Amino acid sequence: MKMECEHYEGLFTDYINKQLPAVEKVAFEQHIAACPACAEELQAMQQVWNVMGEDAIPEPSADMQHRFNAMLANYKASVTENASVWEKLKEQWEQLWQLQPRWPMAYNIAIMVIGLSAGFWFLNGRKTADDAKLKTLASEVHELKQSVMLSLLENPSASERIRGVSYTSEIKHADKEVIDALFATLNNDPNVNVRLSTLDALTGLANHPEVRQGLVQSITQQDSPLLQSAIADVMLKLQEKSAVGSFRKLLKQKNLDQGVKQKISKTISKLI
Repeated sequence: MKMECEHYEGLFTDYINKQLPAVEKVAFEQHIAACPACAEELQAMQQVWNVMGEDAIPEPSADMQHRFNAMLANYKASVTENASVWEKLKEQWEQLWQLQPRWPMAYNIAIMVIGLSAGFWFLNGRKTADDAKLKTLASEVHELKQSVMLSLLENPSASERIRGVSYTSEIKHADKEVIDALFATLNNDPNVNVRLSTLDALTGLANHPEVRQGLVQSITQQDSPLLQSAIADVMLKLQEKSAVGSFRKLLKQKNLDQGVKQKISKTISKLI
């Protein structure tokens, strides 16, 4: 019955938003009518949803628009300035070429080298400054995505938490805070679909040693047959031999699903 409840919990958001197909809606309402626990949780989520719907969406501040306009103006100015530098260098080169018969060749070459060096120095300095700005901007965007992700992981809606997990693919360098939040979701989230999405996200970060270690430790903390089976597939894909001990402990658990037990036994034999 618990697995059935977990399935319908994942449909709460679509039901509230009236996005369930007719057939699924009928089955959903029949389950809610027969399950007081799910009915109570649905009512609580509906109340939270209603409160969130009453919140006004804040308008962008005037300062944000001003900063954007200033950034755009600086970029346009830098492009215009770079173009003007090249035009000046071109003009100087044409003048030197016209005077060449009357000036010594060595002097012409020296002037040309000085001009090109000055232009290169100026453009390189501009490029360095622009690169620094781009790095700063990229860092700010990274922090923003990370903050949004962490915030969504605490959302009462299962679909929003799944959306938060999906932000992992856009975070190039997952730090300890992100990894810890993902493992907290994997091991404690009440919705099995959210935990499955989190397992998939963590698998994509398996190049981090602490992620591999955390996945091994989480094996014995999973109580859903779907998660137990999925994490067996992950450990086999990663060829994580250190998971054998955790799988053997899981096999000793009472009431372990028979299909999961067989799969774990096969996984152990393939990892050894």
